[in-house]
Amino acid sequence: MKSDYEKPTMTPDLVIFDCDGVLVDSEIISNTVLSEVLTSIGLCITPDDCMDLFLGKSWDYCLRIVRERFNKQPPHSLYEIYMEKMFAKFEEKLTPIESIEYALDNLPYPKCVASSGPHIKINKTLSITGLLHRFGENVYSANDVKEGKPAPDLFLHAAMQMGADPKNTLVIEDSIAGIQAAYKAKMTPLAFCPTKTNPAIEETNSIVFNNMTELPALVNKL
Repeated sequence: MKSDYEKPTMTPDLVIFDCDGVLVDSEIISNTVLSEVLTSIGLCITPDDCMDLFLGKSWDYCLRIVRERFNKQPPHSLYEIYMEKMFAKFEEKLTPIESIEYALDNLPYPKCVASSGPHIKINKTLSITGLLHRFGENVYSANDVKEGKPAPDLFLHAAMQMGADPKNTLVIEDSIAGIQAAYKAKMTPLAFCPTKTNPAIEETNSIVFNNMTELPALVNKL
């Protein structure tokens, strides 16, 4: 998905951070648990497949994919089982993304979180990793809007709540869905790829960076 908008040339009004995979190192944990939970109900799927299918998506989207792709209606208790198992693993293993505190300390612009996860998950992960106080009440969830990523609703909602111009807003993302949502919102996405760059992300023509220590200088160059 190529962008045809102009990148901002002024100081950003707002920097929006995705949560999972950008602030907290949760993606492998959550997708491993999701794989185990889905396999337990007869939908055999690997953690890597879960990453490919569900990364950056809301729970409602995930349920829709499960029903359509696997032709199976999941039990109503699936969400509660998944959240309970995932939170237990978070308590054991969850850490902040390496150097995220450095990045936050060196970005003197308004910041917020906009995540596909529910508020209870966002607050849990940010509390465990000691990052919640950095954002205060400026935390937004896909549950706050009609459509989650890749629709632009969540990012536009965050910008409106923060009094920011979407065209002068930066979005820090690690998923295709999030990058697509940023482009649709007329915002500038910066793609965080800490390991091997996803070819699909490269095709979006986004600015890609590999370490949070790079982010402040990258933002200042825009």
